[in-house]
Amino acid sequence: MNHLCVFCGSKAGKRQNYTTIARALGTEMARRGIGLVYGGGSVGLMGVIADAILDADGKAVGVIPTNLIAKEIEHQRLTDLRIVNSMQERKAMMVDLADGFVAMPGGFGTYDEFCEVVTLAQLGLHSKPCAILNLDGFYDPLIAMFDHATAEGFIRPDHRAMLIVASDPAVLLDRMQSYRAPIREK
Repeated sequence: MNHLCVFCGSKAGKRQNYTTIARALGTEMARRGIGLVYGGGSVGLMGVIADAILDADGKAVGVIPTNLIAKEIEHQRLTDLRIVNSMQERKAMMVDLADGFVAMPGGFGTYDEFCEVVTLAQLGLHSKPCAILNLDGFYDPLIAMFDHATAEGFIRPDHRAMLIVASDPAVLLDRMQSYRAPIREK
């Protein structure tokens, strides 16, 4: 795994632990030689993880649409900043650049981006690991919804099993590095 795309908030959230774990994930990624692909901002958890990976001599690639540059305040120290025309281009480029995907706490944009890459994996359009860093139970309601949809027959059990969930950054990365995509039926 050379690059992980991390979807997370452009806000830091109310709990200090979100910031602490974002730093820990960035530092651990840099220690393992894994670069960051993310939304390109310098604010919120996005800025925290980028700063952490850069401060640990890691690499960070930001992908930001022109209309968000002023709102998200693009990060000035990135290894590479790619400016695109739309959110759709942003998501497509992040998928192309990354070898796996992590959702940290965030809002609608985080959920949209993560659910899209999970859907692409479910359809067999990529075989990259998709993981949730479930800090302080932040994603418990969404995980319960995924389990409910599986129990109700809307998500196949083997597709639900593709999701990696952990609360510790090192454990999450270990599981992602050992991930093997399920064999697809023809």
